[in-house]
Amino acid sequence: MKKVGNHTSISRILFFCLALSLTFSVSYAQQAAPEAAAATAAAAPAAGAGDPVKGKELFNANCASCHKLDAKSTGPALRGVADKHDRAWLYKWIHNSSEMIKSGDAAAVKLFAENNKTTMTAFPQLSEADIDNIMAFTSEVAPVAEKPAAAPVAEGSGSGASNNLILGALVLVLGVLIVMLVLVNKTLRRIAANNGVVVTEDEPSVSLWKAYAKNGFLVFVTVLLLMLASAYFLYGYLMQIGVDQDYQPVQPIHFSHKIHAGDNGIDCKYCHSSARVSKQSGIPSLNVCMNCHKNIAEFAGDKDSLYVDHSKEFYTAEIQKLYDAVGWDKNTQKYTGVQKPVKWVRIHNLPDFVYFNHSQHVSVAGVECQKCHGPVETFEVMKQNAPLTMGWCINCHRETDVKVEGNDYYAKIHDELAKKYGVQKLTAANMGGLECGKCHY
Repeated sequence: MKKVGNHTSISRILFFCLALSLTFSVSYAQQAAPEAAAATAAAAPAAGAGDPVKGKELFNANCASCHKLDAKSTGPALRGVADKHDRAWLYKWIHNSSEMIKSGDAAAVKLFAENNKTTMTAFPQLSEADIDNIMAFTSEVAPVAEKPAAAPVAEGSGSGASNNLILGALVLVLGVLIVMLVLVNKTLRRIAANNGVVVTEDEPSVSLWKAYAKNGFLVFVTVLLLMLASAYFLYGYLMQIGVDQDYQPVQPIHFSHKIHAGDNGIDCKYCHSSARVSKQSGIPSLNVCMNCHKNIAEFAGDKDSLYVDHSKEFYTAEIQKLYDAVGWDKNTQKYTGVQKPVKWVRIHNLPDFVYFNHSQHVSVAGVECQKCHGPVETFEVMKQNAPLTMGWCINCHRETDVKVEGNDYYAKIHDELAKKYGVQKLTAANMGGLECGKCHY
């Protein structure tokens, strides 16, 4: 009997599985090798490449005061500057541009002349890696401006004709009902006449107004109530004369306190600097605006910010009004000499017989601007927040404690009056804040 071998032995099965796995491993390695090589090549930074995220931080900290990416400012636009100059030349220029200009470098002299011969600040502290990061940021493709979304079509707007048709049908039905009622009334009257039924008309009664006029007591009470009500409203109206609380005029240039004092955190006394040393807080000079807006030609706020009430185009157009007023050409970065005065509309205005000194309240008393002017950091359009009446000022003097800590101006008088009144804290009223001569002279 012929002996047949066992084709399903364990050793043969293991050998077959090993061969099969090696075959798949080799084929997978051959396919994955090019992909891995490509990924490695993509991951490996090219010579002179940098990190655009770090570059943005460095750009904002060192370059943004004089440069923009896509518009000329004090210096040229820097989008794609890495493609315009050799990298080694850029290292030298950023480290010390003045030295390159003095050396007679043609590209440096030309760039210096094209930018109104404004010397660029030297940045020797920036390493070549830092400059590579900045170049990576400036080499990013400019974002495509979002197209305004099409206005959504109101639901049911296409059914205007059907709505008009329904209304017309309702009017027609109402007209038919009126005609039917008139015909029914005539028919009933005709039937009554044919049957000898007499339709009696209602006897005219005494008019309500005549009855009221004959009642002397009601007339007296009514006249008395009308006189009292008239006196009440007349008094209220007269007391509002000269009180302009919530007065909010439209200014020739829209200025958002919400953005400047709120979002950007600009101190009130930076613009209204005279409030610290003068009776008046003063209208800020447009030159104060240009301290910042010389390099801020367009609104770049977040469209989803709580501080934005209008569109980017609206705010940018208002900045252009400022440039027109001072005669600034943002393209050439020069003053044209042609100016247009801005006719600001005054909001807060005390009577001529009232004396009020800003410096006494701001510098001496340490009163915050918001105490009188309200939360201006939340105002998109400035308004008169308080009534600024005599009673309002007196109440403030009665309720506000005088800040003596660190204020030698009040030290001696505070100690004397504190003993006199037997209190530890003195209000402005305790220190003569209710005397007529304090505010009227």
